[in-house]
Parts: sequence; C-alpha cells; structure tokens
Amino acid sequence: MDIQNFPKVTVILRGYTYPQIRAVVKNLVGSRLRSVEITMNTPGALEAIEKISQEFQESILVGAGTVLTYEEAQASIAAGAAFLLSPTMLDKKILDLCREKKIISVPGAFSPTEIKKSFEDGADIVKVFPAARLGSRYLSDLAAPLGKMPLMVVGGIGTGNIEEYFKAGASFAGIASGIFEREDILNQNEEGIRKSIEAMENKLKELEGE
Repeated sequence: MDIQNFPKVTVILRGYTYPQIRAVVKNLVGSRLRSVEITMNTPGALEAIEKISQEFQESILVGAGTVLTYEEAQASIAAGAAFLLSPTMLDKKILDLCREKKIISVPGAFSPTEIKKSFEDGADIVKVFPAARLGSRYLSDLAAPLGKMPLMVVGGIGTGNIEEYFKAGASFAGIASGIFEREDILNQNEEGIRKSIEAMENKLKELEGE
C-alpha cells in the first residue's frame, strides 16, 4: 500500500477481547476511521488480527501494534496484518521484511536522530511516541531542519487535541483511549461507540474544510 492512501487516524485497541474488538470494528465500517491496530500484548492478538482481517478486509485496514521482535513481525504478517507499529525503533531486518511483503512499517521514535535513522533504514511512517509528552510544537521544530516527514503521533492524542498536531505537521495519528469511552467498548455499547466515531469524524471534516 502507498502511504498516500493510509488512513489519517488509526484506532488502537489494546487489551480487549475479540467480541469487544469486533464491536468496535463493525461500527468503523463506512467511516473515515478505516484503520485498526490490535496490539500484540493483547491476549489472543494473532487470532483477533486473523479473524478481523478476514471478515473486514474489504473495508478496514487491520494491523499489529507493539511489535518488538522479528518473530512477532513474521507472525503478525502471517495472520493478515497490513501494517506493523512499534513503540520503539525496529531492526532493519524487520523493515526489510515489511518492504518485501508490502507491509506498511511504522516504528516508534522519540528523538530527531531516531526519526532520521528509521527513515534511512526504510520505515514508511515514523511514530512519534509519546507525542503528548513532547507537545505539538515538537513537530514543527523537527520540520525546520529535517523537512516535512510522514509522522504519526501516538500517546495522549484524542478528539480534543488532534487538530493542533495535524496543524503542526503530523500526517497521521494513532489513538487508543482518546476516541472511545472505555466502558462502551467493555460493555459492547454500540450506540456509545457510534457516537464517539461520529465525534471524531466531525473533527476530521472540520480539519479538511468540509
């Protein structure tokens, strides 16, 4: 996949059961939130990635998060992950695997050196984490010497503050608790889930001038 077609917002689902994950994903269909990350430290993550990718592959992009090792990368791709994210830099061996398999790679980075090195090693997108600790101005400060880069902000980002990060230069955002009420997911409250999706969609429409 070309990153130009990669959704601007990825929903991060960590620590939920498969039925809870599915309750979220089914309500994302047809929305602008077309990308879901299931983290590898979620019990049964690989099975969930496989089931969700098989059922929703025509409408939702499913990826694996918190990928830390080459073995986890291989297993995630085999399960059907279309992209891999990590909170840390990824070994070049993993980035090469992603390129070979046509999988979008999103390693994590914190410093300008880590960000630059990740792109040099072949990363498609670099995840700035934890973004809220650094603040939105960090992105514009990075762009001054390094230029515009495909950066994803993750950590402390939500419906309330996503605008400032996109305006500061972020191309993408990964959001865990900043969209949904946790209780809605735990209880599979689809009405509440849909309201949260609608609120984020309205914010994205504002940003895109619609």
